[in-house]
Formats: sequence, structure tokens, C-alpha cells
Amino acid sequence: MADEAAVRAQAEAVRRLKQDKADPDEIAKEVAKLLEMKAQLGGDEGKHKFVLKTPKGTRDYSPKQMAIRERVFNAIITCFKRHGAEVIDTPVFELKETLTGKYGEDSKLIYDLKDQGGELLSLRYDLTVPFARYLAMNKITNIKRYHIAKVYRRDNPAMTRGRYREFYQCDFDIAGQFDPMIPDAECLKIVHEILSDLQLGDFLIKVNDRRILDGMFAVCGVPDSKFRTICSSVDKLDKMPWEEVRSEMVGEKGLSPEAADRIGEYVQLHGGLDLIERLLQDPKLSQNKLAKEGLGDMKLLFEYLTLFGIAGKISFDLSLARGLDYYTGVIFEAVLLQQENDHVEEPVSVGSVAGGGRYDGLVGMFDPKGRKVPCVGVSIGIERIFSILEQKVEASEEKIRTTETQVLVASAQKKLLEERLKLISELWDAGIKAEMLYKKNPKLLNQLQYCEDTGIPLVAIVGEQELKDGVVKLRVVATREEVNIRRESLVEEIRMRTSQ
Repeated sequence: MADEAAVRAQAEAVRRLKQDKADPDEIAKEVAKLLEMKAQLGGDEGKHKFVLKTPKGTRDYSPKQMAIRERVFNAIITCFKRHGAEVIDTPVFELKETLTGKYGEDSKLIYDLKDQGGELLSLRYDLTVPFARYLAMNKITNIKRYHIAKVYRRDNPAMTRGRYREFYQCDFDIAGQFDPMIPDAECLKIVHEILSDLQLGDFLIKVNDRRILDGMFAVCGVPDSKFRTICSSVDKLDKMPWEEVRSEMVGEKGLSPEAADRIGEYVQLHGGLDLIERLLQDPKLSQNKLAKEGLGDMKLLFEYLTLFGIAGKISFDLSLARGLDYYTGVIFEAVLLQQENDHVEEPVSVGSVAGGGRYDGLVGMFDPKGRKVPCVGVSIGIERIFSILEQKVEASEEKIRTTETQVLVASAQKKLLEERLKLISELWDAGIKAEMLYKKNPKLLNQLQYCEDTGIPLVAIVGEQELKDGVVKLRVVATREEVNIRRESLVEEIRMRTSQ
């Protein structure tokens, strides 16, 4: 049996391991030992120490927060459907081997589950790899799909910045062999439509191409084996100054200072068609086959974005790298901008709210014959959007309705419960969203107050006189105007008055 001193010693050992950032598996083992010792202590003293909380990196959502979320989801789904997408779903966990080796340096954040009946499983890390597995498994070569679901990352959560261990992703992807840059341009148009519709403030969509990046690394003298790791350093340029990124490349990743300086000349460039033209003439880059291909496609992309009327919000940015290993062509990221104050020329970025790109090799990784299905897609960063909208609602003190009830069925006198039940049943059967108070004889004032509190726009009042006359008194909560409506016309009247 464990005693309290042993439990304290074990707790201290766990604390030290966490402090020293020991191997997560070792920490988990020691924590399990600690929990077992605590359970052995048992007795009453264990009971009141139970902590009521959600697990680290997760949160509950109140009805008010869910109302805001639903509003956002509806806007996004409406946009996806407007562009002709079908919807799919996949399991929340996949075979571990499905996920490993697809995410580069981020693979360490995958949540592994214990062996279940002879299968090693992991919680899905994103919706793209399961989508590629789905295409390969079902031999699908052509689909335009969206998928909205939760994904899991064993991250160190920064919940104030909208980073969680469990969160939603909203993905839209086009799979199939098509002419270059047409589906890619549509993905950018979708991001533009959604961000404009949600009115989050000013935004910018940065685009680059993995081929341009790889070509740039090659002409700057980066060895092939270091492409991916240097790529993940470049990806930090939106959060760190060039000097720090350069010292990471040279100090930690062993790149020569000359190669780092050559990269520095390119990755600080951003612009539009003019920059693409300039780089196509660049003596070094124009000699590299990959970079030349990427720049040619980038020029085409900008022509299509101009036709869509959105080129003004797009920036060709050579520092954009996007950390995931599976991208092969165009990559993009949408960031929200914030004017710090009137004196600042350049607006500053407050974080990415959407990202995506082309991944032509991922499906082939799963296909036994290695058959490729070209894909391009976008993921909307829904959690960050929620936190921004929640802050906006708080600041504006806007009253958010958490139900869609159209009418409250009320009574003006006692002993009318049966009549209220009959009427509300008629309304429900006609598809009207209706409520009533769960009391036999509620006071009229309390019933009206309930409508004020919850934002229900109409009250249908039954009283003895109304029953005799075959009418229902309909009261508009906002204006307090009352009209008598024939019982048979009530449904139509409620529909008409709440259709806005």
C-alpha cells in the first residue's frame, strides 16, 4: 500500500520530469504510477480532491458561443455548396501507419492511442490525409468535396490565441486531372468569399509555390537533404525576424552562411505580377527548371485571380513555406491585418485564418500501384475565427439569440393548460418553432418576460373569449401590438411575420 509520503515523492518526481521536458512516454508512465498510488490511498480524502475541469487544450461551448459557431459554419457551408462541393466524413481515428510520415516535423504532435484489438491507431491530425486515404481506397480520381470535423494535435495549447488540442477544421478540396491553376484559383476565390462574408476585418492572402521554393534553395546552394528542414525555418519568417531565422539555419541546421545570405535576398520579396515577371528574368532562378515552372504557373494564377476581381487582396510572398511535407505546388495562407495606429504604413498580421495548397503526390502514397490523383485544397482556421467573432460580439454587446423559437404559446387566464397544449401541438405539426412555459397556470407577465429574455418575437395568447370567437391573440413582443387572428390562419401569419 502507498502512504502519503510516497505519493508526495512520486508527485515531485513527475513535476521534475515535466520541468526537464522529459520524454512524453516516460512522463505518462510516471503519471500512471502516481494515479495508481493515489487510488490505493483511496478513502474519503480522495473524493473531495476530484478536479472538475475540461482536459488541457479543450473547452466547452455555451449556447451563446454555439450560436456564433453555427452562424460561421452556415456561412462556410453555404459557400462550399455554392461552388458545387459534396460532403464526406471519415473516422476520427486512423491506423497509425496511415498518418506517419505525412507531416514532416509536425508528426510528433500526433495523438497515439493504445493498442486496440491488434490495431495501432492514432487520432486524425487533419482532414487531408484521411481524404487522400479515402480516394485511394475507393479508387476515386475525381471529386470536389468538403468536410467539417474535429481533429487532434498533442500541441502545447495557447488557448488565448485560438490554439487547441481538439478543434474543428473546415476543408474544401478539388481532386482530379485538370488544366493548370483553374481549381487553384477557385480555392483562393473561396477563401476570399468566406473572409469577406464573415466581416472579420482587413485580410491578405499570401501565395507561393513549393517548386519556386525548391528551385530557390537549389540555386542558393542548399543541399537536397536539407530542403525540408530549411523550408520549415523559412516558414517561421512571419513570426521571427530574418536575423533569428538565419541564425537557426546556420547554427542549428548547419547551412553555410553564404547560402543563408542568398536565401535572404529572395525570401524578403513580396508583390504581384510585376515581381513574377522580374523573377522570370532573374539570371539564377530562370535557369532552374522547377522554379521556372512554378513562376510560369504563378503568372497564370494571377491572371485568373485578376479575372475573379480579387488580385488586390493577393500577395506573392517568397517567405511563405507552409510546414507540411505533402505540398507539391501552389501554397497559400490568409492572414488578418490590423492597423496598429494611424502612423503605421504597413498593417501588421494578427495570425493565419486559412491555408492550403496543391498536394499531387499524397494519394499516390496510399495507392498500391502508386497512381497519382492531383489535388488542391483549402482549410479554414475556424477556431481563430470564432475567438475573433466572440470578442467582437462581447465588445458590441450585441444580444445573441440561442434558440430559433418563433412564437410562445401563452394563456391569459387560469385553467387553460389543455388549450395551450392543443395549440402548441398544432403549431409543431405545421413546422412552426414554438415553446410554452411548463406551468399549469403561469402569469401572463412571466410569459411575456420570458420572450423578452430569450428574444422570441411573437406570443400566441389563448383566452376564454378568444376560444369562443375561434381566434388567437397574436402579440408582437417588440412593439406590443396585438391582433386577433383566425385560428386557421395562424400558421400562415406566424410564418409571414418571422420569415425575415
